[in-house]
Amino acid sequence: MVKRFLSYIDRLEDWFLVSLLIVMILLAVSQIIYRNIFDGGIIWADPLLRVLVLWVALAGAVIATRTDNHIRIDYFTRYFSEKFCSCIQRLVYMFCVAVCVLISWHAARFVMDEYEYGTIAFGSVPSWVTAIIIPVGFGLMAFRYLLLFISPPPMVDP
Repeated sequence: MVKRFLSYIDRLEDWFLVSLLIVMILLAVSQIIYRNIFDGGIIWADPLLRVLVLWVALAGAVIATRTDNHIRIDYFTRYFSEKFCSCIQRLVYMFCVAVCVLISWHAARFVMDEYEYGTIAFGSVPSWVTAIIIPVGFGLMAFRYLLLFISPPPMVDP
């Protein structure tokens, strides 16, 4: 049951990232065409593309966390035993959980402040809508690192 739920979440994350990339590509291409052919453009396209870059980056980070493919320093795996490296890896996962929860918490506070102040990002889109990916993304990364802490993948020799 848990594996099926996680599989559903995996597919949802993949679909979300692919959808964001498609929207970014279509919007950027249409903006180029409008500028070069019609000497105009979509006023809100450039700010939206900047926001979508943030969204794609955090969605990609969540997927990288899911597959445990973030940048790592494998110094310990070269010189220490597998058991010691496993303990170190679990400590790293817990540290990552703590950092992601901390960032998510403060980002959520930021989003709430943006909501209360009614700041506008572009057009009529509230700023909090564009920033909601930060607490959600880091919250999902914390969840993924917690899963890795509970059930770490097997150690791979470099």
